[in-house]
Amino acid sequence: MKQHRRHAVVWATAFIMMTSAQLASAANPSLGSITPYGAQQDSEVEVHLRGDRFDDAQELLLYYPGVEVKSFEVVGPQEIKAVLAVAPDCRAGIHALRVRTATGISNLRQFMVGSLPEVAEVEPNSDFAAPQPIDLDRTVTGVVTNEDVDYFVVAARQGDRITAEVEGIRLGNTFFDPYVAIMNQGRFELSASDDAALVWQDGVASLVAPEDGNYVIQVRESSFGGSGDCTYRLHVGRFPRPTAVYPAGGRPGETLEVRWLGDVAGEWTEQVTLPSEPTNREALFAHDERGVAPSGNAIRVNDLVNVLEVEPNGAREQATAFAGAAALNGVIAEPGDVDHFKFAAKKGEVYDVHVHARSLRTPLDPVLNIQRIGGAGVAGNDDSGGPDSYVRFTAPEDDEYVVIVQDHLKQGGSDYVYRVELEPVVPKLTTGLPERSQFVDTTVSVPRGGRTAFLVSASRADFGGDVAVSLPDLPEGVVMEAPTMPANQNEVPVLLSAAAEAPVAGRLVDVVGKLVDENRDVTGHLEQTTSLVRGQNNIHVWDHVTHRAAIAVSDAAPFSIEIVQPKVPLVRNGSMDLKVVATRSEGFTAPIALRMIFAPPGVGASGSISIPEGASEAVIPLNANGNAEVRSWKIAVTGEATVGNGPVLVSSQLADLAVADQYFTLAYQDAAVEQGGETDVVVTVANNTPYDQPAEVELLGLPNEVTTEKLTLPADATELVFHVKTTANSPVGQHKTILCRAVVTQDGEPITHMLGSGQLQIDKPLPPKADAPPQPVAEAPPADQPAPEKRLTRLEKLRLERQQAKEAKAAAAESKPEPDATEPGTSEPDSTDDKTAEKPSPASSEAAES
Repeated sequence: MKQHRRHAVVWATAFIMMTSAQLASAANPSLGSITPYGAQQDSEVEVHLRGDRFDDAQELLLYYPGVEVKSFEVVGPQEIKAVLAVAPDCRAGIHALRVRTATGISNLRQFMVGSLPEVAEVEPNSDFAAPQPIDLDRTVTGVVTNEDVDYFVVAARQGDRITAEVEGIRLGNTFFDPYVAIMNQGRFELSASDDAALVWQDGVASLVAPEDGNYVIQVRESSFGGSGDCTYRLHVGRFPRPTAVYPAGGRPGETLEVRWLGDVAGEWTEQVTLPSEPTNREALFAHDERGVAPSGNAIRVNDLVNVLEVEPNGAREQATAFAGAAALNGVIAEPGDVDHFKFAAKKGEVYDVHVHARSLRTPLDPVLNIQRIGGAGVAGNDDSGGPDSYVRFTAPEDDEYVVIVQDHLKQGGSDYVYRVELEPVVPKLTTGLPERSQFVDTTVSVPRGGRTAFLVSASRADFGGDVAVSLPDLPEGVVMEAPTMPANQNEVPVLLSAAAEAPVAGRLVDVVGKLVDENRDVTGHLEQTTSLVRGQNNIHVWDHVTHRAAIAVSDAAPFSIEIVQPKVPLVRNGSMDLKVVATRSEGFTAPIALRMIFAPPGVGASGSISIPEGASEAVIPLNANGNAEVRSWKIAVTGEATVGNGPVLVSSQLADLAVADQYFTLAYQDAAVEQGGETDVVVTVANNTPYDQPAEVELLGLPNEVTTEKLTLPADATELVFHVKTTANSPVGQHKTILCRAVVTQDGEPITHMLGSGQLQIDKPLPPKADAPPQPVAEAPPADQPAPEKRLTRLEKLRLERQQAKEAKAAAAESKPEPDATEPGTSEPDSTDDKTAEKPSPASSEAAES
């Protein structure tokens, strides 16, 4: 044994020293931070990525176009140095990336792209009297430590627009609530911001310089907190900073004249051309001769006709008219403003009505109401899953209806823009990748020559049916296997297998779901949410949504697992031991944690089973409840083991698990017994499925010191009788936990049924009476005519006991001797001579009898 362990240590040491072309030790890389956190368009920047298990890092997986990796160097297991080239036309805003190693894919981190040159904060800059000088039209990268306040000074001329927009929470690093202010030399705040609607929990301060001179920008945490993780990007310049755009959407490819609202220098109009494809993720960046806004204003692009409000429309009689499906655009321009739109609808017409305002990052908290033209309310909503509103409207009659929009607190302003989308109900499908562990988004690494499995979910809206899942454009050498997702399920296991010679590489892949119905075309794509920042009680504060899955071929794993295909079904209210075997490379002995990633509805599986160190198999207990869906299912088991200094995940094949109805059902007759006595527990059998060999049946759930024997149940039997024995210490009471474990053996494997439930009443014997005569002994029946024994019910037994007690009492009375009629020394009178004697009175007769 010692020699074996010594060889294992030697092999593990050699294993860790393998090249990345073989099995490396950096499985499951972790990306902690990227510095700097962003770059300017049309520039190259050297970034340092810090984290863990980067030993065999090979590339960055970038989600969006416009950023190219010019060089990539692994500095050490915890650091990567790369040079990124940002194209001149790269989309400004948030980009996302992951690190791919030879053995895994890291978590997602964000990288920002802007239009301004970047400078770094230089400490000390926490004294208002000695701020860090910067030029206008710059982006400053800095950090706010605990109780830290950073000051920067800029020079401006009277009439210059000065804007300071800070990115803190939007970097997705930590829970950071930044505060930004622009002050004059007298330390008076001319503009300050904390939690601007436009930029979520970040701030935007903006003003027109009242005079020539220096202006100080302050950045801090809103409650004077902070930490080394509270990084920020501060954009300071003369660029435009509108807080809303109107209208906030249009049709694909349409050219719109939009108004930019909320800028301190005033509003202006501009012609813009919308993207050619529908999207709800588009943003327009305001620009003028002084620059480009550091972040965009959200718009929506869909195939709805724009309807612009026509003022005045503050009353039902002044409602702006429209017809059918449309996008209603307006501004709650002042406190107390209410906007009205009207349309005609036929009885039974159905529309989904969404109000988009906060989702467009405007200050409006909309309240939606739909009324008949006469004033009767039909539908209304405020804050449906967020500050915005949604209703599903069904016209109750042919009539005109009025759509009414206002602010929840009756507020208003020039940038209180909204867009009401009223559209027919259409089926929608979205796919997802359920997390393997909470708050950790799923990535997929397929070992060369091995397998991995994961779940794909489907969110159906306004349709039903089976869904087929596909992953187009997988990495070279990877093939997919997945069953069709049944109409009553929203998850399905997907298995990826990689050829032994598949290149070690990665790719971002869409996950497509399609309704299996040749008469309807419903197709959905992936939406994967990465939780980057959470607040108290794990409330999501900042997430990033991507639309492609990170999938890679990784180095071969030193182990594989296989499900031993069950030959028999798992029956309802039954159990099964699912056997999993492991094949290990020489010297690899680590324990392998097993998890069944998909359990059919009504089926439960233990999640804490492992193949022990050095062992080659384990059993996962399965059980099915009485409502488990009867059909054949595809299942898979994943195995995770520590390889080097990180976990490696592999999967079994997709095996078949048949869920079947019970082969038979049992009905229990209530049984009762006194302590120390014996009784029979009678069970009626109803057969559902034929079987060959007799089943072994065991009565379970008996109280303490109550015993019985196992029985066999032939296939044609209709009754089981368990002879139950108790002791004087058996617990008194009604015991309702009686059940049977019945095992049918088929094809050499057990089919285990757990069938209940019955009850056993245990009574305490009554104390015997002191003068009670012995019970009469019943005469034995003639030998040549044995009486058939009749099994009595509990009620019949009680009646018999009562009858026997009466008979015993009568027998005892008859066995007593009769008293003498005369006193001693006297003679019995002659009744024939005493004809004149008086008859006793009734009263005396009763007294004599008593």
